[in-house]
Amino acid sequence: MQSRELIGPRTRTEFREYFVGRILREIESEFSSAGLKPDRDFEPEVGGQRREFVEQYYNAIDFANPADVSKLLEVYYSVLLHLESIIADPGAHDDVPSLRRQHKRLLDCLKRDGYEPRDGKLRPSAGNSLLRHLTATAEKIDAVYLETQVERLAEAVERDPELAIGQAKELVETCCKTILNSYGDSDFDRLDLIRLVKETMRRLKLLPSDIPSGSKGEKTVKAILGNLAMITQGMAELRNLYGTGHGKPGQHRQIPKRHARLAVGAATTLASFLFETFEDRSG
Repeated sequence: MQSRELIGPRTRTEFREYFVGRILREIESEFSSAGLKPDRDFEPEVGGQRREFVEQYYNAIDFANPADVSKLLEVYYSVLLHLESIIADPGAHDDVPSLRRQHKRLLDCLKRDGYEPRDGKLRPSAGNSLLRHLTATAEKIDAVYLETQVERLAEAVERDPELAIGQAKELVETCCKTILNSYGDSDFDRLDLIRLVKETMRRLKLLPSDIPSGSKGEKTVKAILGNLAMITQGMAELRNLYGTGHGKPGQHRQIPKRHARLAVGAATTLASFLFETFEDRSG
């Protein structure tokens, strides 16, 4: 299965067009400062020496590799800072309004890809990091259905809160069934969500009883693991009350979006923790 690109073509093109207004030495300085090198053998079908130079850098980047993308995001963040410094000094450019529009276009592209400036760099948007991690995990284990669920969840959390709550529960179910299936277990359809999570934790040796007595932080770790069951039960109850999949009375009121975000956050945190443990146990 082809890996998902973490920065889209439109974003790359918009930033490339920004560099058309810079000299080659400046372009080289921006990319090399982030540890990136161009593919000089690549001959892109674009017009202009500056566009070709940027495309040679792009061609040497694996846009599905978080390490490569992290370096490119350093370049993009530097571009945003450069534009902001000029905009802040109206005398430094003849057409500041056009620079403001360009800055907004670049920022909008990054937000569409799931990034925002925060704490001195471009970071995954709030609530987006765990979903990206789950998507990467789904691709790694070739779980197409899990990947589809993550995509739907990301779309539904703001558009349809009740749908997001129902899909958050299904996401955890898929996560557990994927892990149990890898261990050769298949008799899990009869299990409800709470028992499904507990069986997955048993397989991963994550039950409180699996923590060695006398180990550092024993009580704290046991308490956290024990609370996972409480989270699961709460998700199931919230889904029964508000999520899709059950008929509602005519006077039913839609759940606030913040509750949907809470359910999605809990589901993605739990699923990420289980998958990371599974990967660690699998070496």
